[in-house]
Order: sequence, then C-alpha cells, then structure tokens
Amino acid sequence: MTQLTDSSDQRLAKGARARATIARRAAELASVEGLDGLSIGRLAADLGISKSGIATLFGTKEALQLAAVQTARDIFIERVIAPSLRTPRGAGRVRDLIDRWFAHIDNPPFPGGCFRVATLTEFSSKPGAVRDAVVADHDQWLSFLTAEVVKAQAQNELADADADLLVFELDAIVSAANIARQTGDSARVEAARTIANRLLAGV
Repeated sequence: MTQLTDSSDQRLAKGARARATIARRAAELASVEGLDGLSIGRLAADLGISKSGIATLFGTKEALQLAAVQTARDIFIERVIAPSLRTPRGAGRVRDLIDRWFAHIDNPPFPGGCFRVATLTEFSSKPGAVRDAVVADHDQWLSFLTAEVVKAQAQNELADADADLLVFELDAIVSAANIARQTGDSARVEAARTIANRLLAGV
C-alpha cells in the first residue's frame, strides 16, 4: 500500500513539474506572439515532448492560455509584490513597489516584455474566460497598489494624492516604459521613471 501511495505521489509531482514547465514556456511565447498564437504543436516541439502529453495535462487551448496567465501573475508577485512587503507600510513601500515594477519592465522575465501589457492589449475586446483572467489580474494589481497608497495616507504620507488617480497615472507611465523598452528606447524608459518619481515626490 505504501509503495502504491509513493508511486502515485511521484506521478502527481512529475505531472505538476511538467505543467509548470509547459505553462512557463507558454507564457514566454505568449509575451511575443500573443495568447491566441499559442500552439500545442509549437510547445511540444520547443520542449521536446509529445502533443498528446500537453493535451493530457491541459485538455484545451483555453486551459493552456489560463495557465500562462497564472504563471505570469505568479512571477510578478514573486518579483514585485512579495519582496516589497518586507518594506514597512507607507510611502516607502509604495516607492519600493514602483521601483520593482520598473525593474520588472527593464529586466523582464519574458522575451516580449511585460506579459500583462501585451495580453491586455490583445484581449481587451475578446470576451471569455481568458479575457476575464487577464482583466482580473490587472484590476487586482491596481487595487492592491491603490490600497497601499491609502495605507500610506493613513500615516500622513502621500497625503495630497488622489489614490485612484495616482495609480492610474503610474500604470500608464509604466506601460509606456514597457513599450519603450521593447523598442529599444532607453531614454524614454528613463523619462518614464523620472515622471513616476516626480509624481511620488510631489504628493
């Protein structure tokens, strides 16, 4: 019985590792070619596994797309949000979040740059589960950032800011920085960073 359990656990762990590997590669490809451009055949060729193996793990292209969205979200949380939570609550944490957000743009984990910017543009007018996931990820990030601004204001920091407006402006600036980075325009990336710093310094 113990042997059967161990064998089952090993298969589950192997399946989880395979899913993670495939989802990561799917996110990398989607950052360049779009979520609609994902192909089980292309993934199979890239990773050296069978198409039937990917189909068994994910079932549908939509499930694969959703896994790519979740993978990109997890990586963003790991690189931007989680480390910033070690900074004390207040304006310092907000600035740390923005600095890490720019670092995520400037040194992206995916070849196509910011996954969120790319997929929002692609799916903003395409109803369905994938659009819902992409929009929810974006909205939850902005809501989190807005809540951190409000917490800073409760400590009499960033007191002159309209929290929602400030976060909207920062989102627009960082999105522009992502486009500049992808087109090789480092001067505009630095200009965006300067504007963001000015916004935070002026409130």
